[in-house]
Amino acid sequence: MLSEPRSGRLAAWGNALLAGLVSPDDAALAIVGEDTVHRVEGLPGEPAPVGLTLALGRLRALGVSGLRVALPAPGHPLGLSGPPEFNARALQAEEAVVCHGAAFGLVPEVYEVGPEGDVHAEVVWRVLPVREAPPADVPSLGEAERELAEALREATEVLSKLDVAGSGPVAEAAIDAYRARAERGREVLAPGYPPRAVRVLELAQRVGLLVSLAYGNGHGGAVSSAEMRARAEALRPVERTARRAQVAAYNAYVEERERGAR
Repeated sequence: MLSEPRSGRLAAWGNALLAGLVSPDDAALAIVGEDTVHRVEGLPGEPAPVGLTLALGRLRALGVSGLRVALPAPGHPLGLSGPPEFNARALQAEEAVVCHGAAFGLVPEVYEVGPEGDVHAEVVWRVLPVREAPPADVPSLGEAERELAEALREATEVLSKLDVAGSGPVAEAAIDAYRARAERGREVLAPGYPPRAVRVLELAQRVGLLVSLAYGNGHGGAVSSAEMRARAEALRPVERTARRAQVAAYNAYVEERERGAR
C-alpha cells in the first residue's frame, strides 16, 4: 500500500473528468502517472484497444456517471459485487474500477516492457460486465476515519511490545520521504472530492506505509513463532482497515452524488 493504486487514479481523475472539472488530456496524464501508456480493451463498439481519452468519453456516452474502486484480497472481496468472472480477475489484479450508471467494470493488466535497465509499465484496462449491486464491505468516510484511528492505536501498542513497529533508521527515512512527497504538493485526490475524503486517504496511506515497513523489517524483535504470529495478527486487521478506508475515500465522489440525488 505504499503506492497509489492505478484504480484509484483512474477513478479519481475519471470522476473529475465526468464532472467537468478537468480536461480530458489532464485526466489522462494524471491517470497514466509514471507508466508509459494506458489502453482500454473490450469497450462496446470498439473492436480494438483505445486510449484513455476516447475510452472515458465512450463510457460517459454509455451512461457512466461515476467510478468506484475495489481493492480485494483473498477472503475479502472489498468493493466487488460480481459476477464471479469479474471478481476473479479483480482479485488476481488486487484492484479494479466499477462503473456507476452502467454495468461495466475495468481490471488492469500490467506489462513490463523494454530492455534491462530501462523497463517501464504499460497497462491494459479490460472492460467486463458487472452486477449492479452495492459494493461489498465499503464503509462510509466517517466509519473509515474512526476505524483507522482505532486500528492504528491498537496495532501500534502490539507492535511496540514486540519491537517490530515502524522504527529505526530505515523506517524513519521512508516516513521522511513520504512527508517530502506530500510537501511537494502531490495531489492526494482529484478536484471535486470532499476534504474529508482527502484526509481519510492520507491517513490510510500513512497507515499502509507503517504496515509495509513492519512487514519489510523482517521479524524484528519477534523471534519466537508465537511472537511472529502475534505480529501477523496485529498487522492483518490494520492493513484490512487501511484498504477499506482507501476505497471509502476514492468512492466518496459517487457516494456524495448519490446522497444529493435522493
